[in-house]
Order: sequence, then structure tokens, then C-alpha cells
Amino acid sequence: MAVTIRDVAHACGVHVSTVSRTFSAPHMVNAETRTRVLATAEELGYRPNRAARSLTTGRTGNLGLIVADLANPFFPPLIKAAQAAARGQDYHLFVADTDEDPVEEQDLVLAFSKQVDGIVLCSPRLSNKALEKLAESIPFVLVNRRLRGVPTVVMDVAHGARTAMGHLAGLGHRRVALVSGPSGSWTSGEMRQAVTNTPGLETHVIGPNAPTEEGGVGAAGQVAAAGVTGVLAYNDLVAIGLIEGLEELGVRVPDDVSVIGIDDSVTGRLHRPKLTTVAMPTADAGRMAVDLLIKSMSAATVLETHLVVRESTAPPKGLP
Repeated sequence: MAVTIRDVAHACGVHVSTVSRTFSAPHMVNAETRTRVLATAEELGYRPNRAARSLTTGRTGNLGLIVADLANPFFPPLIKAAQAAARGQDYHLFVADTDEDPVEEQDLVLAFSKQVDGIVLCSPRLSNKALEKLAESIPFVLVNRRLRGVPTVVMDVAHGARTAMGHLAGLGHRRVALVSGPSGSWTSGEMRQAVTNTPGLETHVIGPNAPTEEGGVGAAGQVAAAGVTGVLAYNDLVAIGLIEGLEELGVRVPDDVSVIGIDDSVTGRLHRPKLTTVAMPTADAGRMAVDLLIKSMSAATVLETHLVVRESTAPPKGLP
């Protein structure tokens, strides 16, 4: 038989309402009594009813996490870390995928707003105006997007992009390309702004492109026609698709063209050639976003990125 709130109250020698307040409004119970109630509840194996508690507190104990594409290997480490952070603070986490569709994204936020206490929005595709409107109805934290007045956790993709281009320049490349991501992507905009004026490099921007392998394959013809010897791709999936597309055209990586991705996903590490990429601290971002959401902190956090050099970059032909 399940342990009830009355069992805990009887074992502690307190009123049922005291046990209830210990879980729903702990600040209203003195520290000694609260400690005794919690210890007894733990010993008896009592777990408070979330539905009943939500009626008292007005909070559900649930959080939402909305990502652009569950199939993208960038997101699973972030989701796993966010779920662990939520569980560690006695919250449940609901996860949903927008498939890169801003209309679906807005519908999900509105649906979640009736069931959760707050939402983590990862790489949202909605406009600033739409996000500002949604922020009036539900607390949320943005990951890889900046918006005034809204807590944010961003990975310093601009620094990563500059480091990647510096790596290509150091290898001797002079004519390079940026294969950008979807239009409206904050990450793509940061990358473009960071690299278009890199000293010593002539940079061609190719895009917008879908943030998928298919998007990379589709950009291969333009990369080959541009006559570049080095490429920075929007993410690892695009980089891998680009390598596949170039090989179909008889262009070898890294012999003819060097390719760099962004993410440091498992997919890039398993690919051949192993992908040189900018490592993004996705797990840290997931943990920090949940923490900001639960604590209702209005903060803007920037996480560091770094380049991981593997097999997909080399000096251009004719250079040692």
C-alpha cells in the first residue's frame, strides 16, 4: 500500500497540513520541523502527489524543452544534460521538436504554456517580435539566440568561426567559403558576421542552406564552382553532406578542399575523413538553461568554444 501524507504526519507527530506545507510552501514551516518531516517522508518512501501540489502552489513541476530537430546529433547531449538538471531539482522535462518550422514552434510554446512552469527554447526560428509576445505568457530561456529582457545561454560560435578561419589561413588557404545555415538562424548570422572580413582570406558565402546532410550535398556544386580550397560549414551535418557531394563530383577532402564543421558531434568523429570541427558545449548549455529557468534568473551567459583539428583539413595543393 502506498504511503500517504497522513502516515507521514502520524509518524512525525504533526498535523497533516504541516506536512502539506513542507512540500508546497516550505518557507512557512520552521526549519527543525521541516527537516524532521522530510527525513520521515524519505524513510517511509512518501512521494507528494504532483497534481495535488500544483493545485496548491499554482506550479506543475514540469518544464518544456523545444529543439529545432531531434534528428540533429547536436541536440541529444543538450537534452540529456537538461533532463538530468531538471530531475536533480525535482522537475519533469517534456521534449518536443519543431522540424525547423517557426509556425510549429509557436504552436508548441502555446501548447506547453498550459502544462509547464517554463520552457527552454533551443535555436528558435521565430522572429524577435513573436518571441517577445510569447514571453508575456510563459517564462522561457533561449539557447543560441539573444533577445533583450529574456535569459539566454549562447555558445560563442563567432569565436569558433574565427578560429576555424584562422586555422585555414594558417594552413595556407587564401580563397575559402562559408556554407551558411537557414535564413533567420542566429548561429548562421553570427558565423557570417565573424568571418566575412577575415584578414588574408577571400571569403565566399554560399547559402542559405538546410541544416542537414542534404543541405551540404546541395551546396557541393556551388563550392566546387567557386574554386575555393577551404570551407567552414554551418554544422557537422552540413559538412558531412558537403564532403559526400564533393566526392561525387570528384573533389577529394582534404586533398583538394579542406572542410570544417561546427558542433563536434559523434557523427563527425566517426566519419572518414574524421571531421575537423568547432566543439560546442551543448551539455553545459542544457544544464545552465534549466538552472536559469528554475531559478528565474535574468542572465545572459556565453559559453566558450574551441577548434578540434582532425583529418578533414590540410594545406592546399602545392604547399607542404
